[in-house]
Amino acid sequence: MIIEIISIFCCGTFFGAAVYISIAQHPAALKAGVAVAGRFFPPMYNLAAPMQIALAVIGFLTGLFAWFSSSDILWLVGSLLLISVIPITLIIIKPVNDILLDPASDPDSSETEALLKKWGPKHWLRTIVSGVAFIAYLVAALNSA
Repeated sequence: MIIEIISIFCCGTFFGAAVYISIAQHPAALKAGVAVAGRFFPPMYNLAAPMQIALAVIGFLTGLFAWFSSSDILWLVGSLLLISVIPITLIIIKPVNDILLDPASDPDSSETEALLKKWGPKHWLRTIVSGVAFIAYLVAALNSA
């Protein structure tokens, strides 16, 4: 039971943070202007990334363990969806991140503004995938109750 709780906690926390970033934080930074958003992005990213990686990996591993323990395929589905946020980040989002995090980039430039506007929809993919993983975990937990 504790493994399932850890799985749900990690996945739900990842999803909640992703929703907050997608719905509130990133749009608010853009509304504050490119000068603010461009300067805000690097420290925000550097603080959020370690937490998100830990949540995804721990939530994935505990979800796999829950699947092995229960044979409920939803734990496996949720685990695979949750860990997929890492390749999504590395393949789809990282090219934009790398430019935004480059100290040589001008945080006030129109290029930064364009990159930040591209970043938002890319981040939504992580939000949706982690949300589906969270639903799979919740249904799996209900199945075992």
